[in-house]
Formats: sequence, structure tokens, C-alpha cells
Amino acid sequence: MEYLSKIDKQNIPQHIAIIMDGNGRWAKQQGEERLFGHSVGVESVREALNACKKMGVKYLTLYTFSTENWNRPKEEIEGLMNLLVSTIANEVDELNEKGIRLLTIGDDEGLPVSCQEELKMAKEKTAHNTEFNLILALNYSSRWEMKEAIKSIAEQYKSGKISTSDITDELVSNSLTTAGFPDPELLVRTSGEQRISNFLLWQIAYSELFFTDVLWPDFKEEDLYKAVISYQNRERRFGQTSEQLQ
Repeated sequence: MEYLSKIDKQNIPQHIAIIMDGNGRWAKQQGEERLFGHSVGVESVREALNACKKMGVKYLTLYTFSTENWNRPKEEIEGLMNLLVSTIANEVDELNEKGIRLLTIGDDEGLPVSCQEELKMAKEKTAHNTEFNLILALNYSSRWEMKEAIKSIAEQYKSGKISTSDITDELVSNSLTTAGFPDPELLVRTSGEQRISNFLLWQIAYSELFFTDVLWPDFKEEDLYKAVISYQNRERRFGQTSEQLQ
């Protein structure tokens, strides 16, 4: 692992988020249907997990299915949901062997019942694991998440539980579906697209962004190591100057 040896183990991001893009285009290049790209992309999830474990990353959030993805062709959506159910069912034992806890963010209730049941079962079976946290963003969008947080805060204010002075960054963060998780220090997007696509907009306020032309089914451990090396070569100032940090 050439790139792994170049990584500073004292400067590892605790949380990495990935927008897994390019499955459909990859499949088209192979002369296959889009769903074939999604199925091959499952192996790239394993690659990312292995890379994170070797580096010592503790949280990996994957943008798995957005609220906007419901606009895709019906056949693709049905195939994706079936793939999700079968993949989770097949991977639970391995997740437990590796000490990986499965979590989700998003509107679970908007997913097909079969998906909800499989996810609930997998999360319960892996709840005791503490080595690593795999977070799937399912039926998720950041605008939906923030809208729900605003509703929750408004209800608390209306009932007299909080005042306007209680509405802090911490309260907002704790009202999001990611409450309890650290914000990602690094956001990776594959396939060459350079946009956020309604993903973790509050949480990535100070994240480093890394865009790669690699399509998701071709994404390997080395590609994530490259992203982390890029992250480590940046100066994270959080509004301060370089002189202040020194």
C-alpha cells in the first residue's frame, strides 16, 4: 500500500463522508444497465471500509439514497431497494466480525417496509459494536433534515421549553439526524462532479472537500488514501490566520 505508508497517523480525520457518484455512468461504459453499476459499487464500499479501518478513522458516512433519487426510473429504484435489502442481510455477520456498528440518517419511514425491517434488524444486531461506525444516508436530504430540525425547535419554543437565547449552534446540531456524531472533517465526491447535492450542509461547514474523477465502482483503498493525504496537506484555519495557528 504505497499511499498508506505516506499517511500521518497523528492527523487522521475522525469522520469521512462520501458522495458515491458515477455508478450509472460506469455501467453504461461497460454496456450494462445502471443497476449493474450499483451492484459493483458495493465492493467499493468494502474498499472504503477497509481503508478507514487501516487508517484509524472512526466514522464513515455514505450518501446512499437521497430524497431526490425517487425521481429516477421506477425499475432502477426497485432494483436499488432490493439490492439494499440483500446487501445488508448478507453483510451483517461480517460487520459484527469487524466490530462495525451500522447506523442510518434520513427518513427511514419513507423507505419500503422490507428495507425498514432489514435496516432495523441490522442496526439492532450491530448495536454493541464499538470499533467503527458505518452511517448510511438513506432517503436523506440536508434541506429535509434542517426543516425537521426547525420544526422541532419551533415546537420546543411554542411549548415554552426553550427561549430564543437557547437556540445555539449546539441546539441545532443536536436537533439533526446526525446528533451524537462528530462533523466530518473530510468530504469526498467521486465521478468528477463538484457539488454537494444537498448532503450534510450544516455538518460540512468546515469540512475539507476532495473531488476525484474516479467513478464509484472503480474507487479503491488507494483512492481514499489519496484523499486523506490531500486533507493532511491543507491548513485548517477555522477563520483564523496562519500566524495565529503558529
